[in-house]
Amino acid sequence: MDVSDAPTSTAEPAPQAVFLDLDNTIIAGSSALAFASTFARHGLVDRATVARGAWAQLLLVLAGADASTMDTLRRRMVLICQGWEVERVRAIVAETLQEVIGPLVYPEAVRLIERHRAQGAEIVLLSASGLEVVEPIAELIGVDRFRATTMRTEDGRYAGDIDFYCYSEGKAQAAREIAAELGLDLDRCAAYTDSITDLPLLEAVGRPAVVNPDRELRAIARERGWPVLGFVRAASRRDRLFRLRDRLADRFTPGGAGRGTAADGAGRGAAAGGTDGRAAVRPPAPAGRRTRIAAATGAGLAVLAVAGMARGRRRPRPLIRPAS
Repeated sequence: MDVSDAPTSTAEPAPQAVFLDLDNTIIAGSSALAFASTFARHGLVDRATVARGAWAQLLLVLAGADASTMDTLRRRMVLICQGWEVERVRAIVAETLQEVIGPLVYPEAVRLIERHRAQGAEIVLLSASGLEVVEPIAELIGVDRFRATTMRTEDGRYAGDIDFYCYSEGKAQAAREIAAELGLDLDRCAAYTDSITDLPLLEAVGRPAVVNPDRELRAIARERGWPVLGFVRAASRRDRLFRLRDRLADRFTPGGAGRGTAADGAGRGAAAGGTDGRAAVRPPAPAGRRTRIAAATGAGLAVLAVAGMARGRRRPRPLIRPAS
């Protein structure tokens, strides 16, 4: 669905701030996987790790990831990236940022950001990816305010642990801190994300919406009447996987068939501010054993997501012009 067709309300004021996830919300797929081959060419990871990461990502796209899976990825990640030279990986990504990330940005996400900015909303990027990769991507898409995962460094190298993990409750806490800094009312703010792990963020704001959601988040969005947006790119295999996953979810999720997405009608009340969207639902089922094992063995994917390092020495051309 084109974001321009998303439900809107003329009665409700524009949101004070809009909190946006990065992977599968603003860009197609994982910022980690996008740079995997580049890092492999420079010897930071081997080809086997890249292949295992791609397989893990495929399973996660189809089945989603629960907290246990993501915790396993995080622990493996910090071990693998320990000792990486920060400046080296920053330089590698700086050289390829525009060509790697630019084509992945969803046009609908660009229009969404432009529309909310025109309404006067503060645009905030929240991502579990590393600060060094999120900062240049934020610049690329014209977003000035962001929070991301920060890795501890010693003598210019990654020390093997995390100072702040901008994930799950961490994203919600970041949103609360930003709201306090700017004097914002979170009940008058919006959030967009794709993953069940970001449920705390969605529940923290008054206007939650989901983009390309995983199975569990899609079910919750329908239950609570949240808008469900589908961002696509032409000839994208990943987007075709998203559509296949959604069709399977519609078929096998109880009550899924025939209900339609929130964006197609069920969520219009929530988008217009007509409900608090907090109906009780059952907790999502955990990811299957095959998903957890493949995700763990594909730890290189998560490594690049959190430590995927890119403070650009060359300033990228913004895809969205920053607010004047």
